[in-house]
Amino acid sequence: MEPLISVTELASAAERDGVTVLDVRWQLGGPPGHPAYLEGHVPGARYVDLDAELAGPAGARGRHPLPDPEEFGAAMRRAGVSGDRDVVVYDNWQGWGAARAWWLLRWAGHTRVRVLDGGLAAWTAAGHPLSRDEPAGGAGDFVPATGALPLLDAAGAADLARRGVLLDARAPERYRGDSEPIDRVGGHIPGAVNAPTTQNTGADGRFLPAAELTDRFTGLGAGPDTEVGVYCGSGVSGAHEVLALAAAGIPAALYVGSWSEWSADPANPVATGPQPG
Repeated sequence: MEPLISVTELASAAERDGVTVLDVRWQLGGPPGHPAYLEGHVPGARYVDLDAELAGPAGARGRHPLPDPEEFGAAMRRAGVSGDRDVVVYDNWQGWGAARAWWLLRWAGHTRVRVLDGGLAAWTAAGHPLSRDEPAGGAGDFVPATGALPLLDAAGAADLARRGVLLDARAPERYRGDSEPIDRVGGHIPGAVNAPTTQNTGADGRFLPAAELTDRFTGLGAGPDTEVGVYCGSGVSGAHEVLALAAAGIPAALYVGSWSEWSADPANPVATGPQPG
């Protein structure tokens, strides 16, 4: 299944009641997304809290470590997710929250998950209505079977940077170590290549066409025949990069702990400066 769905496709599926829709509004450093969800959302969508339901407690494994599989499964069942039913996820901020939900569901074994291309802005721009009605908790039957997508830990990310291509999805200034507003130190995993998540989409918030994404990633050394990994600050925008790579036909592993885990351990080496030669 393609990882993206258009507004037109979602509207058609929603009319047939053939899809479960999840609203995953989340913004780095921003307010909780539930109040905005209550002000208007895709009709029938249920709100999912990224920090509480799509991540475990922050700590040594990073700011957004993997959630406990049983707790994640329970949250998805409450949201109406079933294993044999299509799921569409969206947000209203760069697609990062939606991509995190897409990646987790795919990693947990759900094969029928897509992200709404352009998010809520694309839905409203097309003239589709919003609803303020919050559906009751669902009765889904999804049970996670984790490991369906490749996963990296710190050691695996360091090794991949040496033998394959490890993409750092953060802003260039954080990658170079010029500034670090969140984590202990700035810089990057030695050997990683900077590929900012913000360059996956156009001004309208939609993903670039697949051919353009392919050109972008192959220009960075990441192709369908290359072993590719991705990390970011805490495993959220990195999921967006894995999604963009999937749209380009390039499989990639995600280092969920990302820089928030790596930089917290003083024993891990830190590189600074521009891209490797």
